[in-house]
Amino acid sequence: MDPTLTLVGALMIVISIVLSPLSSRVGMPVLLIFLVVGMMMGKDGPGGIEFDDFQLSFLVANLALGVILLDGGMRTRAETFRVGLKPALVLATFGVAMTALGAAFVAWLVFDLHWMTALLIGSIISSTDAAAVFSLLQGRGLHLNERVSATLEIESGSNDPMAIFLTLMMVTLITSGGEHAVQDSLILLIKQFSIGGVGGIVGGFLIAELANRIRLTPSLYPLLVVAAGILVFSAINALGGSGFLAIYLCGVVIGNRQVRMMPMILQVHDGLAWLAQLCLFLILGLLVNPSDLLPLAGSGLILALALIFVIRPLTVLLTLWPFGFNRRELGFISWVGLRGAVPIVLALFPIIAGLPEAQLVFHAAFFIVLVSLLVQGTTLTPLARKLRLEIPANGEPFRRLPLDAPAAGDHELMLFPLRGENWETPRLLGQLRFPENTAVAGVFRNRVCLQPNADLEVSSGDMVAMFATPSVLKELGKSLSGRHTPKYLADRAFFGDFVLNGDALLGDVEQVYGIEFNELPPELSLAECFARRTKGHPVVGDTVVLGPVTLVARATEADQVTKVGLKMDKSQNA
Repeated sequence: MDPTLTLVGALMIVISIVLSPLSSRVGMPVLLIFLVVGMMMGKDGPGGIEFDDFQLSFLVANLALGVILLDGGMRTRAETFRVGLKPALVLATFGVAMTALGAAFVAWLVFDLHWMTALLIGSIISSTDAAAVFSLLQGRGLHLNERVSATLEIESGSNDPMAIFLTLMMVTLITSGGEHAVQDSLILLIKQFSIGGVGGIVGGFLIAELANRIRLTPSLYPLLVVAAGILVFSAINALGGSGFLAIYLCGVVIGNRQVRMMPMILQVHDGLAWLAQLCLFLILGLLVNPSDLLPLAGSGLILALALIFVIRPLTVLLTLWPFGFNRRELGFISWVGLRGAVPIVLALFPIIAGLPEAQLVFHAAFFIVLVSLLVQGTTLTPLARKLRLEIPANGEPFRRLPLDAPAAGDHELMLFPLRGENWETPRLLGQLRFPENTAVAGVFRNRVCLQPNADLEVSSGDMVAMFATPSVLKELGKSLSGRHTPKYLADRAFFGDFVLNGDALLGDVEQVYGIEFNELPPELSLAECFARRTKGHPVVGDTVVLGPVTLVARATEADQVTKVGLKMDKSQNA
């Protein structure tokens, strides 16, 4: 083995990691940094590496995407499927097909290609990328309302089968001249979704059961899950199903079951997902020389901008209008049509198949990914805040450590740093209210562990160690929030000064606060007001404006608003 190869590979990873802080400083997606580092180490850059092993790149890319999708699935809450499943599936199927047709039409115009090759380009760039979406949504500290975040996450994790089907169909049509291609492609589509869907769910249950039944060294549980996930991914691919869909659903099942050492599994998988993204974008960057992109820059830019500003918004509008999204939500979902690794990986199919214009197809897909990451990726966070789609975050612990002892059950040691205005004034530990079946393990201050007692004062800068179960994490987070909350997301600013139950009647609210709601009948409950405005799927942060009052959904349970904030001011309704 050539030691130079490992030296250069390690150097690329180190450079990418060292440059990654630029992402938050300049608002550039970190994936774009990885991609550019790969290009700079290539033939046209200072690295001067000549790399054109498409078969190896295809293998590495598939394994990396599998790891990324598994990690993303484990962080997707099952509750999000309640509000996001139907719209996401429509976007992942009909939306992908519509995007492919629209992109193909523009590609046919600007590249002057045969219509079948144009359809191939449209198919390749038709799906959003899970690696890019998960990285930007989960890695930027954004807490979007559940309707938007669920739709985007489920769409990006489930739209690959449709894009693969369309790409393989077009490759088959071009190579075979169309004989039996449509029939074979339809069979492929059914197999991709059915085998991938069933296999992923069954595989997830089996992996969770296996992890709970055997006793291992704690550090082996994350390796067991990732190895078993790749096993499911590979087996489903061998059976003709969608391995991408399977491993994403596998992760969803594992992440939503009680699995031993789950916090440690998530912590290790976070690192594995970053390593997968590093390797994926670095090796894809090596495949492309900047000089190869220059001849198609003009046409590629037209196609990329048409995809961003016309095709994706039209697709989102036509597919999501029946599901109760407001204008701000539709606008943001339209903008988060991020293209990333998946289109580049799909662009390897024509090269492997030996199609005449495969290099043009590959370079066009790569250029569109660059533009998407640069234009959409850099503006995602400010746009979400401008459109007022961010909601207050539940306080997450700084660290979660499973106890892994039979007597402890599923209790964990959780560390909560005390920050923000709430903790500037010292408070007695005995005055804090904690959920049942929890206990304070200790308080850390200036590297000293203080014995917990009722008379101990805690304030900003302290770290409270708690013994608690995952079921009370949300309640604990509200009591010991470890995040600095911006003023516009503080509870009073966001939800209002008054908290009401969802079953309170409008008539009662009118009498107590001296307000008249002429738009709706007084016997209507506050929860029913939200159900009417959101078509039955309210989420935290939804608003209903009634004259001088804005009602804000503060808590929901099973499609029912249980707590409502009341703001005594006029707000613009979406």
